[in-house]
Amino acid sequence: MSPVAGTVLAVLLSLVSAAGYALAAVAQSRLAASSAPDGRGALRALLARGQWWWAVGLNAAGALAHVAALHYGPLTLVQPLGALTLVAALPLGAYCARRRVTRTEWRGALLTLGGLVGLVAMTGPAEPGEALTLREALIVAAATALLIAALASGRLSHGRGGGRGAGRGGEGGKRASGLGHATASGIASGVGSALTQTLTAALALELPGREPVWWQTALLAVLISGFAVGGLLLSQAAYRGGLAAPLAVVNLSNPAAAAIIGVALLGETFRAGAWGWPVAAAASLVAARGVVLLTKGGTPAPETPSISDPSASPSTVVAGSLPVPPPRSTELPSPLRTPLPSSLPESSLTSH
Repeated sequence: MSPVAGTVLAVLLSLVSAAGYALAAVAQSRLAASSAPDGRGALRALLARGQWWWAVGLNAAGALAHVAALHYGPLTLVQPLGALTLVAALPLGAYCARRRVTRTEWRGALLTLGGLVGLVAMTGPAEPGEALTLREALIVAAATALLIAALASGRLSHGRGGGRGAGRGGEGGKRASGLGHATASGIASGVGSALTQTLTAALALELPGREPVWWQTALLAVLISGFAVGGLLLSQAAYRGGLAAPLAVVNLSNPAAAAIIGVALLGETFRAGAWGWPVAAAASLVAARGVVLLTKGGTPAPETPSISDPSASPSTVVAGSLPVPPPRSTELPSPLRTPLPSSLPESSLTSH
């Protein structure tokens, strides 16, 4: 296959991958909106729904298309195209919710996309065949499990009881918890990808260091499966706080976790050298601004009570409208309500 044909095929597969991930995210967000609160029976009820398995299948299809795209095209081309998941999921989610995408949401999506592309473009690829050693993989897995546990429990996303309040406080705590779950989901997926690279090298007997025994390879496979399933369940929990902002955080934290592992352990560097660090920091700030806009863009405006609503008090009537006067009493005044005597005296019947 010619390089041009391979690049075109990689682009098409990347678009298919982004569409699969976007459809899966929309399906998961709709499930999160209609499912019961967290509890012992929540997971069992989720697994019993066919829509959940459709979301799982779409996620798997997106992952397979992404892997195939990496086979035909370079990482610097495929990884930024994967960020189109957010751009595709935003109108799909709005269409399913029967509303329009706001300008704030589009601005947030474009800023997030630009920041994500900047982060990916600044990170250079590692040497071919480079992978974590078995010891490094186990250390990374243990540290990631602790970080995910802290994020999932809400200790790093909001204070104690932050999501238990009512009104704005409760809504803010719910969003913070959703972003914490989304961050944990993206980190789980990014670390799972790094461990998959290590498992592939181990199966090919190209793992750095001594050759791993069978139980060590099996342990890697179990860890990868655990991070994959955990990332899927965490993203499902994240979509309780909405679709756009959690999806943006998942798309950001996934390559960020992979980039940290690559720079710290695999010898990856920034393409611009020393200038790569400030550029990456600026891209992170742009993406963070986009996430903030996405958290605000989809918030519906509070409904104003109608005048005809009997539950609306006079203080909540829309400004500029006439208040409804209280109904007038139809009872007669008390002097006119005095009962007439049963009999009249005879003197009153005498004509004058």
